Amino acid sequence: MKAHILLATISVPLVWLALPTEAQEVLPFPPKQSGSTAGRTIQESTYSPKPAQSHAPGGAPNIIIFLVDDAGPGLPSTLGGEVKTPTMDRLRQQGIAYNRFHTTAMCSPTRASLLTGRNHTRIGAGQIAEFANDWDGYTGIQPKSSAMVPEILKNYGYHTAAWGKWHNTPADQTSAAGPFDYWPTGYGFEYFYGFLGGESSQYEPNLVRNTALVEPNKPKDGKKYHLSQDLADDAITWMRQHKAVRPDQPFFMYWASGATHGPHHIMKEWADKYKGKFDDGWDKYRERVFANAKAKGWIPQNCQLTPRPATMASWDSIPEDEKPFQRRLMELFAGFGEHVDHEIGRVVDEVDRLGYRDNTLIIYIWGDNGSSAEGQNGSISELLSVNSIPTSIAQHIKVLNELGGLDMLGSEKTDNIYHAGWAWAGSTPYKGTKLMGSHFGGTRNPMIVSWPAKIKHDPTPRAQFLHCIDVVPTIYEVVGIKPPNVVNGIPQDPFDGVSFASTFNDATAPEVRHTQYFDIMASRGIYQDGWFACTPGPRTPWLPGVPKGFFDEKRQLLWTPDQDKWELYNLNEDWSQANDLAEQMPEKLAQMKEVFTMEFARNKGFPVGGGLYTVLIRPDLGPQSPYTSWEFSGDIQRLPELVAPKLGNRENVVTIDADIPTDANGVLYVQGGFSGGLSCYIKDGALNYEYNLFEVQRTQIKAKDKLPVGKVKIEVETKYVVKKPAGPLNVTLKVNGREVAKGHVPVSAPAFFGTDCFDIGTDLGSPVTLDYFEKAPFTFNGTIASVHVEYTE
Repeated sequence: MKAHILLATISVPLVWLALPTEAQEVLPFPPKQSGSTAGRTIQESTYSPKPAQSHAPGGAPNIIIFLVDDAGPGLPSTLGGEVKTPTMDRLRQQGIAYNRFHTTAMCSPTRASLLTGRNHTRIGAGQIAEFANDWDGYTGIQPKSSAMVPEILKNYGYHTAAWGKWHNTPADQTSAAGPFDYWPTGYGFEYFYGFLGGESSQYEPNLVRNTALVEPNKPKDGKKYHLSQDLADDAITWMRQHKAVRPDQPFFMYWASGATHGPHHIMKEWADKYKGKFDDGWDKYRERVFANAKAKGWIPQNCQLTPRPATMASWDSIPEDEKPFQRRLMELFAGFGEHVDHEIGRVVDEVDRLGYRDNTLIIYIWGDNGSSAEGQNGSISELLSVNSIPTSIAQHIKVLNELGGLDMLGSEKTDNIYHAGWAWAGSTPYKGTKLMGSHFGGTRNPMIVSWPAKIKHDPTPRAQFLHCIDVVPTIYEVVGIKPPNVVNGIPQDPFDGVSFASTFNDATAPEVRHTQYFDIMASRGIYQDGWFACTPGPRTPWLPGVPKGFFDEKRQLLWTPDQDKWELYNLNEDWSQANDLAEQMPEKLAQMKEVFTMEFARNKGFPVGGGLYTVLIRPDLGPQSPYTSWEFSGDIQRLPELVAPKLGNRENVVTIDADIPTDANGVLYVQGGFSGGLSCYIKDGALNYEYNLFEVQRTQIKAKDKLPVGKVKIEVETKYVVKKPAGPLNVTLKVNGREVAKGHVPVSAPAFFGTDCFDIGTDLGSPVTLDYFEKAPFTFNGTIASVHVEYTE
């Protein structure tokens, strides 16, 4: 009995606790001292080197975190959903599952908290990197005073590596020129292969390996290239190399897929597995999954299915001629989700084959937030909603039919994302979706933990209230590391997370987390000992544009957080936030709101709505290049859009000095890709320009005559007709000072085109225009001496 009490006191059973070879308050460890004695000559010296020193705790496990993107709890078949997840099945059968694990409701914030063990606003991650601002909680820079887990594990002898989506580097520091302090390799990962931004084409990703750009990937084994497969292939190769060279060294792997974030790119055969599965729509899907989740014991029997929000369309309200489009979007998403689970399975298979599985701790997190409603009414080009450009489904279907019909969805010719109704269905049984810190549809994500050597399989879900900040302290405890006070000369911040290792072999272990705040762009909430108070804030993710009443007619901010209506839930009796007690218990609500205020202040969250600043209030102050003029050589390629000149929504002149051959063809410069961008190119000797407004509107400007052969000065002048967000543009093409063509762009992209880059002399990403789609990258066959860009406003 006394031994049992001792084990409870230290919170983790001694059977798996590995003690470090030495405690270390300051990292890195001091260098190994020589065991030899140097005399005046070799004859007078003693050579006696000390054995190689390892700081890895004895029996330290390998650790792998798999993180899927934008995936809600009502999707995996393992837990009652209808997206097949056999790898999750396998890992759950070899371990345990958590049904009250929470994320922050958005990408960058969750990833920063997951890797540091600190709350998101406390480490500058209150907003995604692309919309960072100057408020302390929203800078987009995670301070080195909150060292990430690979930095600590590396010092303790772990080999560390990451793959896939990063999204924790300031957006204006993502070019090949760096700086690299906040790239994965600057945070302790010895190896990185993936993309730095928030999303990526699965077919033409802009990838880096460590700090070097990677050339566009080619099809493998005669099959179409897909990013998830590439990431799995690379991770498998890395493990094999590790086994060959460092077989006794533990490793830490962080494998974060681009799936299932939009665009929902997947090969047709994977989507076709789900043909007809979702024909009855999202309302019926939600009812089925709710019943399945109860039958599987994933949610309690007294859980209630929350109703569809009044602002969200019912399936019955969708016109019949639009339903095939909406069904196919969900079929594609389901195939996308199954495919990434399959690729995770390939990595797990290799862990087995190499003999590592028994002592490998695998943490599989299905979603860095809930399913994404950012597609709003469903789209062939997901960045339309980010740019707040209104369109109709009829427009999307018309463009799709011109491209080749429904089969074009999921291909290189669309950046499709499904209707918000499907995201809501994927968040069954909860209210809300991604971007809602107020409700569990945005924050409650399934987590599977498997460690065959130390964790016995138990089908009982762990229902302790946990948060992604709790993962790092858990890792340190089971490995046997005492977190250092100083890392690389920088004093360390205290942890916000707490270890949940006590739950590994005890489903009834006491709660370890008693209080937790949530906030994403003023959608906020507070948990404390079974109670939850929240307000959705001014925005609704599935509604387009600026929230009603947010500004006055002069665009002066009207909204204040005092206007937001709060809700109150007793989670001990109400699993899904179905019964709002705010009116019945005003004193309890007031108490919870006060707790939120204190937690938010302690974690640098103020001002409330700080994450909205560069999204709605001052988008002109978001991350961008500080320059107003640029001088490029003719070989600049893969410059991320937020580092490059903003050619699509700033008044500018681009001047190109080129040597034109007799049979001139090819791209002069390009920004963006097929689902949104602009391109200046030469076709059959004539100068061309296209402004591609996210596929729904393409403006082509073509010179009638061929360019002269030899040295030529080409100018592209862009001016606003009406200077306002999304305002119309006039574009003029000149050759040697003479106007050769001009055109009118009716609507411009007010924010940005998306994931593709700025290239000179070639189009290395997704080709902007159909004019050279089949000839991409359509490299210019002449010579570009220089490209000068000047803002003229």
